[in-house]
Formats: sequence, structure tokens, C-alpha cells
Amino acid sequence: MRRWTAALACLAALVALACDGSGDASPRPSGTPAPGEPRVLVALGDSVSTGYGSCLVLVSCERNSWSTGDGLRVESLYRRLRADAPGLRAYNRAVPGARAAALTGQARSAVRDKADLVTVLIGANDACRGDVDDMTPVATFRDQVDAALGVLREGRPKARVLVVSIPDLYRLWQIGHTEPRAVRAWSRGVCPSLLADATSTAPAAVARRARVRDRIEAYDGQLRAACRAYGSRCRWDGGAVHRHRFDLDQVNALDWFHPNATGQGRLAEVAWNASGWSGLTRAR
Repeated sequence: MRRWTAALACLAALVALACDGSGDASPRPSGTPAPGEPRVLVALGDSVSTGYGSCLVLVSCERNSWSTGDGLRVESLYRRLRADAPGLRAYNRAVPGARAAALTGQARSAVRDKADLVTVLIGANDACRGDVDDMTPVATFRDQVDAALGVLREGRPKARVLVVSIPDLYRLWQIGHTEPRAVRAWSRGVCPSLLADATSTAPAAVARRARVRDRIEAYDGQLRAACRAYGSRCRWDGGAVHRHRFDLDQVNALDWFHPNATGQGRLAEVAWNASGWSGLTRAR
């Protein structure tokens, strides 16, 4: 009788093992990516992607980055992906003040990081110059973006790339030029091509702002075209970030330009909804 009991116990143990969803007697440790699951997310771009100004001072605050942030105040792309891919790691290679010319070097870093997912947000600093004549020419901007995407395509051909449109900085002027605190902050050299003499209605000032607005829209057109030329593994946000009608409650109260934590969270939500990445970690 004892022999039968022992045999039944062994049989029950074997059945339990066979019914384990993985069928593997040694399940992968927590935090180890499953086969095919993205392992590395990398952010490329400028100060917006570093979370600049989203903490208490005007410095980068990567924990609040819309892309790679791991802080609790922003439901970043990284945090959303990690819900189903706990082994995902993130690197932020964006640099405050970066223009499209710097994107190739950042892309090389992403290749060294062995990126599986890459976010790109660039162009605001190409438009935010000391004078409108100093803005990066549209053709040059496109060449620089193409060069960076080419580095990614050659070095990480299976990586998925999300190219995000430039926030509507002209709208920032529209909603902020009647706020004295914003005007004072902008007068200290914040995006002078657009925001200098923010209250002026002189024809030259109006024309200058229109040129910056048009240049940003042209950059967005080139970002869209560059992503299309990259191929099926590049996703353009469809202009979603540019169309987002943010308000002054979503920028910090120091420079009245960079997103605060709330703004970073909204940017993350808009980019996530446009990314098509929600299913990447579920097909296991």
C-alpha cells in the first residue's frame, strides 16, 4: 500500500510539472527577458527627452523622461513596457541643446547599447536659434536625420524606431505671451528666434515667429519622410505630439519652456498611443 501511495505521489508531481505553463522545470528568473522580448530601450534627442527642468531646478532629470524615465511621477514608455517586460533596460543618450547634427553620435551610442527600441525627438534646437537666419536649413536637417537613422539601420537592423514630431512651440508663444512670468523668463534667452520680444506686435516680430513656426512644420515633414525611407521598422507618430494642445500647467515655472513632470507624462501618453509598441511584449 505504501508503494502505491509513493507511486501516486510521484505521478502527481509529474502531472503538476507537465501542467506548468512554461513546460520548463527551471523557469527563467524574474527580470530575464523572454526570447524575442525587447531588452534595451534607448532615447535619442535633446533636453526634452532628458527630462530637463522637470525637477526643482533647470537640469536634466532623467527619472522624469517621457521615454526612459523610471520615476513614479511619469508613466514613461519605459515603465509601460516594463509592465510586461521586466527585464527591459533603458539608456538615455539625449543631450540638452542637441541639434540634428548631434544625432549620429547618439545613434552610435544606441548601437553600442544594443538597442532593440529607440525613440527620437529632435528639432526644437535647430529652430530655437539666436536669429531666424541661424536656423538649420531644412535640407541639412534632413541629411543629418538620415545619417543618424542610417547608423541605426546598419548597426541594429532589427531595432524598432519611434520618431516623434516636434512639440508646437508656436502654440507655447500663443498661450504664454500674455503671462508676465513667462515673458520675463523668455527674455533671458529662451528660444530667442521665437520668444524674444514676446509681447511685440510689430510686423517684423510677427513675421519672425511665423518663420519659426513654418520651419518646425517643415522639420516635421522631413522627420516623417526620413522615417518612411527607413522602412517598416520605423514608426512616425503621425504628428501626434505636435498636435497635442498642451497648456502652461504642463511646462515648468522656471523657464516656462520645458515640460514639467505633468507635461512629460502627457508627452509619454501621446507618444505611447502613437507608437504601436503596446503589443511588443505580449506575444510570448
